[in-house]
Amino acid sequence: MSEIETILSPDVPAPAGHYAQAVAYKDLVFVSGQLAPRPDGSHTAGEPFAVQARQALDNLLAVLAAAGCGPADVLKVTAYLVGAAHWPEFNGIYAEAFGPHRPARAVVPVPELHHGYLVEIEAVAVRRKAG
Repeated sequence: MSEIETILSPDVPAPAGHYAQAVAYKDLVFVSGQLAPRPDGSHTAGEPFAVQARQALDNLLAVLAAAGCGPADVLKVTAYLVGAAHWPEFNGIYAEAFGPHRPARAVVPVPELHHGYLVEIEAVAVRRKAG
């Protein structure tokens, strides 16, 4: 029987609440919503949306890397944006991060996020077997 594995990246601030950065079960990895604090714990809240979106994606990719995954292993992304007006800018930054890979995705406008951030991103990925 497979166990649930907790994933923790040293390149992303540790969770402040009762959750894991990600968990893996068999070949699936579930990444919790990633906000945009920098690796040193300083906040990007209050900075332009593009800065926050890039940092949130960097955090997501760092957690995926700790799980042995990369952008091409992502199956599904859910992004929460404060205000639908950020959608076009997010779409461009997201495309830069994922390149030609196009995971399934939902972009959900929300009224606010924790700590005043403008974006939070979660994902489901697959660990591919070597060989």
